[in-house]
Amino acid sequence: MKNLDQLRTFLAIYRTGSVTKAAAQLAITQPAASGRLQALEGSLRRPLFARDGRRLVPTAAAHDLARAIGPYLDGLEAAVSTAFAHSGELAGTVHLGGPAEFMGARVLPALAQLGELGIRLRVRLGLAADLVEALLAGELDLAVATVRIRHEALEYRQLYREEFVLVGAPKWAARLAGQEGPLIERLAALPVLAYAADLPIVRRYWREVFEREPEFQAALLVSDLTALIRAAVAGAGITVVPHYLCEAELADGSLVLLHRPRVRPHNLIYLAWNKFALRRPRNLFVRDTLVNAARGWAS
Repeated sequence: MKNLDQLRTFLAIYRTGSVTKAAAQLAITQPAASGRLQALEGSLRRPLFARDGRRLVPTAAAHDLARAIGPYLDGLEAAVSTAFAHSGELAGTVHLGGPAEFMGARVLPALAQLGELGIRLRVRLGLAADLVEALLAGELDLAVATVRIRHEALEYRQLYREEFVLVGAPKWAARLAGQEGPLIERLAALPVLAYAADLPIVRRYWREVFEREPEFQAALLVSDLTALIRAAVAGAGITVVPHYLCEAELADGSLVLLHRPRVRPHNLIYLAWNKFALRRPRNLFVRDTLVNAARGWAS
């Protein structure tokens, strides 16, 4: 087991680029992590890292060793975690991050049973890049993100295809239908509700669907997509939002689709995790629960 501990420690240092971060992930002291690395280098009779200031730079031998042992150690960790999960040893805290609206609409309802199993959930809301950095730092166990940052310590699974729709209250659909001319010109005469001053979601829709830049300012700015939908239902203007957030309003007729492009603009949403987080059965359980739930999330 001593050699296995040395290999696990090496792989953690290789993936995090830091003895300190590796020690934190493995729940050991920094001197213990350094000692294991030195012992492994002694056994191999070659250095695995070179120092560049505060950074540890893997040698060619380190790259070869990581490629050789990584898949097997990851598989072993996952198998052990699965065995523990089936034994019922799930109690503890899971740190999960993601975007506010998607977490509220999809992720948290899917995890509603965790409290009954003794799993405490701590949720951080934020931007994708910040959440992935928190994964690498060991501050989060899993994160929902719309970007994939390549790193040895991270793995990803696609959860959802987030599609964007142009919607408004029925009165705006009636006004558009009563006018002549290209749709893009008729839309430009209506008040637009947006998430930010640079119209990020609206601009993307205009670019991908109409192949034009929006040449207007928003009538209402609010950095909350749920609030935008409420304002749109009240008739304040038209907006572009993720389809999953306004499904109920489209179903009951308080909002209508103002345009039906052949292909809707979309994002792919991923579940990301730190490989070392799967050593804890509860993290593996939460990951699998979300992956299974996502199969029923129609876009």
